[in-house]
Amino acid sequence: MTFRNGLASLLRPEDSVLVLIDHQPFQLANLNSHDPHIVVNNATALAKAAKAFGVPTILTSVLAARGGDIFPQITDVFPGQEVIDRTLINTWEDPKVVDVAKATGRKQLVIAGLWTEICVAMPAIQAAGEGWDVTVITDASGAVSVEAHEVALQRMTAAGVNLMTWLALAAEWQRDWARADTAAALTELLIQHSAGSGIAYLWEQQLLNTPVPSNAG
Repeated sequence: MTFRNGLASLLRPEDSVLVLIDHQPFQLANLNSHDPHIVVNNATALAKAAKAFGVPTILTSVLAARGGDIFPQITDVFPGQEVIDRTLINTWEDPKVVDVAKATGRKQLVIAGLWTEICVAMPAIQAAGEGWDVTVITDASGAVSVEAHEVALQRMTAAGVNLMTWLALAAEWQRDWARADTAAALTELLIQHSAGSGIAYLWEQQLLNTPVPSNAG
C-alpha cells in the first residue's frame, strides 16, 4: 500500500477539479446517513469554496426529468453553467463528464454526490484506477443508510481514494491566511455555512468592536 503523505499529497486549488454528482430531489428523499439539511448546506459550501478558489466545477445529474434538477443552492453558485445530464449511473463512464475533467489539465479530482455507495463510489474507484488523485468529500455526500455510507467509504479507501470533509478541503486549499485574495471568501464561508465556527467569529468581531464600559461615576 502506498501511503498518502508529504507536502505534495495535500490538495492545491490550481491542481484540483471538482465534480458534484446527483445532488437531486429523488436522492435526497431517501437520504438516511446524514441530516438532509446538513448535506445541502455542506454541498453548497463546497461549491462556493470551489468558486472562491477558482477550481473548475462540473455539475452532473442523472435522469433529471424524473429525478429532479440539481439543488438550486448549488446551481445558483454557477449561474448559466450547463448541468451534464446522464443516463449512466457511473459518472466516469460518461465521456462528456470525463472529457471536461481531462480538458482542465488537472489531476486532483474532488468528488461529492448522492448516493455515496453508488454514484460516488463507482466513479471514485474507476478514476483512482485510471491514475487520478481522487478525494471524496464525505459530508457533502450521503447514502440510503449509515451502513451504506460507511461501507462505501471503506471500499473507496481500500481502492486508494482520499477522504475529507468540505471544511478540511477549504482549509487545505487556503493553506496560508496571508493569501488575502481568498481569505475573505473563506471567512464568509465559515460565517454562512460553518455554524458554530462562523457564529464564534462574528461574536469575536462584536466583542472587539464593543467599547469597554466606563467605571466613572
